Amino acid sequence: MRHRKDKLRLNRFTSWRRATLISLTRNLLIHQSIRTTKTKAKAAVPLAERLITLGKKNNLVSRRKAFSILQDHKLVQLLFSEIAPRFNNRKSGFCRILPLGFRRGDGAKFVVLELTEKGKVEKKPPKLEEVQPKPKEEIPKAPVQPKVKPPLAEKPARKFFGGLRKIFKKERDSL
Repeated sequence: MRHRKDKLRLNRFTSWRRATLISLTRNLLIHQSIRTTKTKAKAAVPLAERLITLGKKNNLVSRRKAFSILQDHKLVQLLFSEIAPRFNNRKSGFCRILPLGFRRGDGAKFVVLELTEKGKVEKKPPKLEEVQPKPKEEIPKAPVQPKVKPPLAEKPARKFFGGLRKIFKKERDSL
């Protein structure tokens, strides 16, 4: 019997659905908050929670399982060193879905999928040297020489049937 085997199929083939969910989960781990549709968010939450649970174990087997899903060493390192330790005092509920409203183009329900305990995402402030314009130094310019075009090669004279061939071209010749 196939009780409780129903999944959110997202109107995709199995491999496409898996790729979509992995991509959503990767972006969730990197940015800690993403905007997506409600259906995709509900489908991505179990995978994200499973990865964070693996990160809490922090052993070689769980690292290899996480890498088999994420396929990125730096992201696995981020998961095990920064993200999973934040959730040591929780058993589940690592993600939350907050409604945003409806998407303008097609009216799909739009939500924010985020981690319940966010870390600090640091944005680098611009350096003062980059903000202030540097004085331009005068660079002596070389004299500009006019461009010389190469001599045109003469086209060979057309054969008599050259123009007629286009008119009487067979349909199979176009392939």
